[in-house]
Amino acid sequence: MIRPILKYGDAVLHEKAQVVEAITPEIARLVDDMIHTMYAAPGVGLAAPQIGVPLRVFVVDISVGLDEKGLRILINPEFVERDGTQLEDEGCLSVPGFTATVVRPSRAVVKALDRHGQEQQHEATGLLARAFQHEMDHLDGTLFVDRLRGIKRDLIVRKIRKLSRAGKW
Repeated sequence: MIRPILKYGDAVLHEKAQVVEAITPEIARLVDDMIHTMYAAPGVGLAAPQIGVPLRVFVVDISVGLDEKGLRILINPEFVERDGTQLEDEGCLSVPGFTATVVRPSRAVVKALDRHGQEQQHEATGLLARAFQHEMDHLDGTLFVDRLRGIKRDLIVRKIRKLSRAGKW
């Protein structure tokens, strides 16, 4: 089932998500819904808080469904290592219509449970490392806009507030 994606300003997006205690049929349905929602958007990643579920779960597929081995499901993810730096434009399904340059690690190693409760480790570079960090931020209540400073952040937040007041957000 495709679920609605929350937008910047919704309280769930700004709170730390809770650990998944057990892989239940409800968690399996959540993961399936997240995959369908991510591909329908379309996006390269989606965290559970973005669909209003405050749990530490995210899905990523930088191939946007073109490579069947590209889909990654991470439950209760934790960074093992991060290093290097990359500066690239970044957007977000919860902040539609806006992008900005965000500093991210160029390499990241993440351990997490898969959909069957098995621990896995994922090593990523480039866009995948960026996507892991972006989705991990969602689990901690941070959006890419929150990582911006100065005029760029102010402009985006002001435009969102204006859209919100006009009923277009």
